[in-house]
Amino acid sequence: MAYKIGDKVATREAYGNALVELADKYDYVVLDADLAAATKTGVFKKAHPERFFDCGIAEGNMMCVAAGLAAAGKMAFASTFAMFAAGRAFEQVRNAIGYPHLNVKIGATHAGITVGEDGATHQCNEDIATMRTIPGMTIINPADAVEAAAAVEAAMATYGPMYMRFGRFAVPVINDPATYKFELGKGVNLKDGSDVTIIATGLMVSMAIEAAKTLEAEGISARVINIHTIKPIDKDIILDAAKATGAIVTAEEHNIIGGLGSAVAEVIGENYPVPVVRVGVEDKYGHSGKVPPLLEMYGLTPANIVAKAKAAIALKK
Repeated sequence: MAYKIGDKVATREAYGNALVELADKYDYVVLDADLAAATKTGVFKKAHPERFFDCGIAEGNMMCVAAGLAAAGKMAFASTFAMFAAGRAFEQVRNAIGYPHLNVKIGATHAGITVGEDGATHQCNEDIATMRTIPGMTIINPADAVEAAAAVEAAMATYGPMYMRFGRFAVPVINDPATYKFELGKGVNLKDGSDVTIIATGLMVSMAIEAAKTLEAEGISARVINIHTIKPIDKDIILDAAKATGAIVTAEEHNIIGGLGSAVAEVIGENYPVPVVRVGVEDKYGHSGKVPPLLEMYGLTPANIVAKAKAAIALKK
């Protein structure tokens, strides 16, 4: 699928398209829990029905079926909403997939508050935190459709359990498909800066870029880093930024507890302490509503990143 810079595409769309486009290159099967239209695995089902398994509304069982297929030598993609993959099926993911370190890729869509009208029960802001605690689990949270498609192929080319987080809401394409290269576990430096570093993931990456422009207009030089792989996290790029700018802001569509902000703070606290200020859902449940007002309500905006960047700079000693 051809994506262009400036297009607005949900990363779940890119996930489904990538599964179809890579089907002849890699040997894998796709499982879903009665949500194929929403997770976009339905396009794979239509193209390759013999390689698709609908496990019904039984997410825990689906994870065990995926584990069994992986134990038998098949790469398995298990897809459902993030709330069900990381919440309802946590035990099965931990014990059946993580513990034996099987080649199962979890395609978790509808993450974060941008699920919108589905409300608090479906707006999963805790999934990165729970998946981070599973030993050996790789976690990928792409910023746009180009990165999402590249992440799917990287997952196929790499053995082991992976949690891939995709969104329902259409977000701007910021990466050039002609030049973009995805490297698992490596952050991407999008903009240099000397006063503060904004480290973002997922849909917050495009907002971080906007925030940096606003700061630049006010005479503040902001470095911008895209962390698409939350685990294993790129310690080198984080520490280089800490040493160069002396202050960090993290931005994520996730609870500030246990997600990107926590992961970055752990790296900084253990290696090179500088101020770290987090932008994210501040330990609250979601609300049903339209996406733009929800983003404003929870402070997931370029304006709030700007404010937090100034706060981080003020904490410098």
